[in-house]
Amino acid sequence: MRTLSDAAVALVAFLHLYFLVLEMFLWTKPFGIKTFGLTPEFAAASKTLAANQGLYNGFLAAGLAWGLVLGAAGNPIKYFFLGCVIVAGVFGGFTASRKIFWVQALPGVVALALVVLS
Repeated sequence: MRTLSDAAVALVAFLHLYFLVLEMFLWTKPFGIKTFGLTPEFAAASKTLAANQGLYNGFLAAGLAWGLVLGAAGNPIKYFFLGCVIVAGVFGGFTASRKIFWVQALPGVVALALVVLS
């Protein structure tokens, strides 16, 4: 069970690293524009905000990696950062796009449940 929970936490951390790259470096590129359904004008105007959001996703990934490195002793850290992921995903699902719930919050919920059960 520990291996499964660690894999789920690692997946959530990887997703947030991916979000960091999308928001910080690809926001105004064709792939970022297509991924988020933006116009080039909106992407250019919101580039700084997206980079800031990407940085926060990087902090979530770093916190989850920290918890993984500590093994079972890192469970409280995993609880905290997975909780942050879930809250951010639920908020984004209500305020920006329902897709955020499925892509961010749901993987966080599954990972948190697996950590609690392990």
